[in-house]
Amino acid sequence: MSNGFVHAVRGMNDVFGDQSWWFDRLELVARNLLATYGYTHVRLPVVEKTELFCRSIGEVTDIVEKEMYTFADRNGDSLTLRPEGTAGCVRAAIENSWLAAGAQKVYYLGPMFRHERPQKGRYRQFYQFGVETFGMAGPDIDAELIMITARLWKQLGIEAKLLINSLGSANDRSAYREALTQYFSAHYDLLDEDSQKRLHKNPLRILDSKNPELQALIQQAPQLTDWLDDHSKQQFSGLLAQLDAVGIPYQVTPTLVRGLDYYNDTVFEWVTTELGAQGTICAGGRYDGLVTQLGGKATPAIGFAMGMERVVALMQLAHAQQTPAIQVYVIASGEQAQQKILALTEKWRDEVPNVGMMVHHGGGSFKSQFKKADKSGAHIALILGDDEVTQQTIGVKFLRNDQEQITLNWAEVPAWLRCQITND
Repeated sequence: MSNGFVHAVRGMNDVFGDQSWWFDRLELVARNLLATYGYTHVRLPVVEKTELFCRSIGEVTDIVEKEMYTFADRNGDSLTLRPEGTAGCVRAAIENSWLAAGAQKVYYLGPMFRHERPQKGRYRQFYQFGVETFGMAGPDIDAELIMITARLWKQLGIEAKLLINSLGSANDRSAYREALTQYFSAHYDLLDEDSQKRLHKNPLRILDSKNPELQALIQQAPQLTDWLDDHSKQQFSGLLAQLDAVGIPYQVTPTLVRGLDYYNDTVFEWVTTELGAQGTICAGGRYDGLVTQLGGKATPAIGFAMGMERVVALMQLAHAQQTPAIQVYVIASGEQAQQKILALTEKWRDEVPNVGMMVHHGGGSFKSQFKKADKSGAHIALILGDDEVTQQTIGVKFLRNDQEQITLNWAEVPAWLRCQITND
């Protein structure tokens, strides 16, 4: 056993400092937004039985064949670190009898795991924010999910383009799959190795190929819209009418397919050109058959998930202002001041609970303490020395403008802070 330093697992990164602030900001905005639409938070296990993902995602997908972190526990059971959130959420809905209570609207967030080649925007441990709904047949709920994501981008100050398509029913896709297989088989020699492997397993995935040499061939392939039944056509046209009514622009994209087997009818992606090859930041769709597939009663369902690393990267590119959590930095110098400062600040926190107030610890000169006050992002420094303790006053220095330093009595501080926070 080596006594050297132990590094983190490749592709599984620490998130801290300024980067952590951006993640926290995204989570806060998304949580608050979903709460206003009536969605509730559900916390799901990070580890599930491997069978859950094989049955839901499909055994001939890249995720199951190549990317899952699967291991046997001490009882010999095969377990897997979750590669996505939908399957676990459906399992929870069935196991905990949510569906018997009627329509459900939930969201979750946390780490997912896939053994991929790490690169910018794609990691082995990555973070997703996901939303799932059950018991609503749409297309109004389909439209609501898209409207929520559109509003989220607006609140975060980022821009993305909406691609949308319909995969139809299982019967539609079965007939279409045969036509697609015949088409690509006639051009077998033009397919790359991955597409040749997918041809008889899941030919729809060829449409999702990023190989530029295949794009002309893909564009000329039969289109699924020609195989949709009347119900799927009505569902899709109803959704587009809802989006038109609220003015959300979209691009109907016949080649848009989802990489997981459980989707039907509505599928959508939000994409950007700002992040290079990793252009999809949010993807979702309807999966009406999955609840039955996993042992529950037939239930219409639709959801989406967003890669949080990619959304954070867009927030940073948009130069969204990083609002400091700390508004007031408190400096104390002298034995009496240091003994008094914690009791004072706790009293002020009770009276002004929404103020971000950080007390300096560890001593040091006034110069070094002011450097840390500046670095904290605070707008105001409160300064307490032994003389101020005797007089029951405190000095106030403005860190972000040229206002002259002032002195306040201790009793005046809460009301003054409330006024400052309101004005900011």
